[in-house]
Amino acid sequence: MVAPIGYALWMSLFQERSSGLGFGGTRRVFAGLGNYTAALSDASFRDSFLHIALYCALYIPVMIGSSLALALLVDSALARAKRFFQLALFLPHAIPGLIASIIWIYLYTPGLSPVLDWIQSAGGSWDFYANDHVLLSMVNLSAWQWTGYNMVIFYAALQAVPREVIEAAVVDGAGHLRTAVRIKIPMITSAIVMTVLFTCVGAIQLFTEPKLLNQRGAPSIDTAWSPTLFIWKAGFVQHDYGLAAAASLLLAALGIALSFVVTRLGNRWKAAV
Repeated sequence: MVAPIGYALWMSLFQERSSGLGFGGTRRVFAGLGNYTAALSDASFRDSFLHIALYCALYIPVMIGSSLALALLVDSALARAKRFFQLALFLPHAIPGLIASIIWIYLYTPGLSPVLDWIQSAGGSWDFYANDHVLLSMVNLSAWQWTGYNMVIFYAALQAVPREVIEAAVVDGAGHLRTAVRIKIPMITSAIVMTVLFTCVGAIQLFTEPKLLNQRGAPSIDTAWSPTLFIWKAGFVQHDYGLAAAASLLLAALGIALSFVVTRLGNRWKAAV
């Protein structure tokens, strides 16, 4: 782990310069913090963090909320065939991310999607690639794949809650909703904080979904929509490896800072419940 980080740091301090008016070979020159300055001064790189912030503001509450609600539902005494529902809800995560994205792109594409055919037959219209809808389409794609996975984590944490505590609450007259809110959720705060932390770190690395939406012609998704897309473009399209390395380290620094903030807030929440 140290070697790749060290190599990326070393690469970020150099730039490739062409000689002979661009007709000669390239040479590597020391740039210091020039690549970091170039990345931070690039409007598309700054905008990519705004896009990810909007994505996270929608995706994280939807995915975490759905996972927790499903875990509580499967854990409740009213649920039947619990193993079947666990497997059925987890299956979307078992599909590789690229394949899942391609499936949803198919369902989003006019002329191919049975969903759009049903909407049109009902007299409605919807464009999953429209500027007002594409972010929701992306959130839906990601949430579909990760909700079941995190549901399993929450369900496993709920199994560790002492049954006698829940039974005592039921004897005292607490219903299912009150038991979930007052007892179950406070007792699995560690699992919730861990899941939110991993989700935040994973969300800022979003790549496959916007890449495929861009290839399908979504007008508001450009080739630098997310930080990872900007890094990919800098490294593999523009062959500016120093800029790509600098942008990668800036993204890693954001992930570390985000982890620190989420952990601190999570510790405060656990201390308060």
